Amino acid sequence: MMSGLRHPARALSLTIVLSAWVSASALAAGKPANRPAQAAPAPASSQQFVDGIAAIVDKEVITLAQVDAKAVQVRRQMEQQRIPVPEAAVLRRQVLQQMINAALQDHEAQRVGIRVSDAQVDQAVQTIAQRNRITVDQLRHEIANSGMNWDDYRTDLRSQIQDDILRQRFVEDRITISNSDVDAFLSMNAGQPMAAPAPAPAPEPEPAPAPTGPELVELAQILIEVPDYAAESTVQEKRKQAEAILRKLKSGADFAGVAAASSNGPQALEGGNMGIRPLHDWPDLFAQAVANTPPGGVSGIVQSGRGFHILKVLRRGYAQRPAPKSSGAAKPAQAQAQQAQAQAQASRAPTPSGPMMVTQTHARHILIKTSKVMSDDKARAILEGLRTRIEHGESFTELAKRYSEDASAPQGGDLGWLNPGETVPAFEQAMNALKDGQISEPIKSPFGWHLIQVEGRQTKNMEQEFRRMQARRELMQRRIGPAYEDWLDQLRGQAYIDNRLEKAAGGSR
Repeated sequence: MMSGLRHPARALSLTIVLSAWVSASALAAGKPANRPAQAAPAPASSQQFVDGIAAIVDKEVITLAQVDAKAVQVRRQMEQQRIPVPEAAVLRRQVLQQMINAALQDHEAQRVGIRVSDAQVDQAVQTIAQRNRITVDQLRHEIANSGMNWDDYRTDLRSQIQDDILRQRFVEDRITISNSDVDAFLSMNAGQPMAAPAPAPAPEPEPAPAPTGPELVELAQILIEVPDYAAESTVQEKRKQAEAILRKLKSGADFAGVAAASSNGPQALEGGNMGIRPLHDWPDLFAQAVANTPPGGVSGIVQSGRGFHILKVLRRGYAQRPAPKSSGAAKPAQAQAQQAQAQAQASRAPTPSGPMMVTQTHARHILIKTSKVMSDDKARAILEGLRTRIEHGESFTELAKRYSEDASAPQGGDLGWLNPGETVPAFEQAMNALKDGQISEPIKSPFGWHLIQVEGRQTKNMEQEFRRMQARRELMQRRIGPAYEDWLDQLRGQAYIDNRLEKAAGGSR
């Protein structure tokens, strides 16, 4: 059984956080843009909203002043990125939709007790600076130059870490990839090189003169969303809307500007930019649609379960090995973030032929999840008590069966033989520090608090197993985006949402 702890997609390696510079461009999964900034509120201009309310999400009120303040910030960011800004009413509606999505995720995080500490934000800031080869002070300077307050940046970063944890808990862990899925993938890609496991941190190599790794593709999209269970007449109406947009693009209209004004996608106000990643990590529909599209080219209309997509290839090429720290002017922050993320995905060497020896760890754990009624302090105290009982002779296996909240509990917390990179970083780091038979102190991961026991280690030729593991990783990457959007749809369906701006516009985009 695949425990929730296992993490083949490694989504919590701050790849999402890395895109949280100035205007987040959600990498695999279509993340909403920044949380509402605490800027000085602008006066509400519409006389239709005498109470100043733009929307109500469950019990949370989003005011027109908040929307207008956020719209000022978004407009400034779009101008800096040279994205044509839509007319004020459209910008307002797009910003409000992002704020509604953000509120839904905040409410869900509160419901399940997810809290991001200052220490986690500090670590994320350090990681972003290191990945982009600048100091934290230089990062602060970049953020200030973008027109964003440092405290607002940290608030946004905290929200993105929170949403990354939410996506991991509620999206990735619910994606099922069967053995037959893996078999089919390997059969279709027979003879194709697969990436080797990410090595342990080491000094960076000298830059290589030739490109390495898989092809990288940066995509933008315009999405014309089709409601669930829509009548055929509605589907055809939406298709005609997409066809009209495609004609406009072929006549020379700016893609980013059209996306900002017309797309229903969560990246609309970033010009539809969905980020950069290896071609094989895009959903199959997208990868096939742009397989032969040159940089700057636009696809035809791509129909999915969400609606009609029009894709633009912003860049494509092959990763280069990291260069030494630059001494010239820094690149724009968002571009640095996307490049760093893409390097992390693509700068792995092809798997060598022949044996691949890997050290595996056989581990057990006891997991206590945090929630509104189970605080971090309480969860840690429970595990400290269990650790004391184990030290006095009680069975780790039996206590795991009774107390662990992981799917592995019926097996006494047995996770089987774990490969490097197969669990989240916090868990793996603590596990690797243990000797055989040793039990960890309570450690925290995105899933809650753990006690870990190492039962043994072995070295095994993992050539075939690794190919299957990598196949699962690539299949996971392709499915995260649609699954994330489905999850957001579920949150919307379960919530009370009164979008007054949308009503005032007659429900039209």
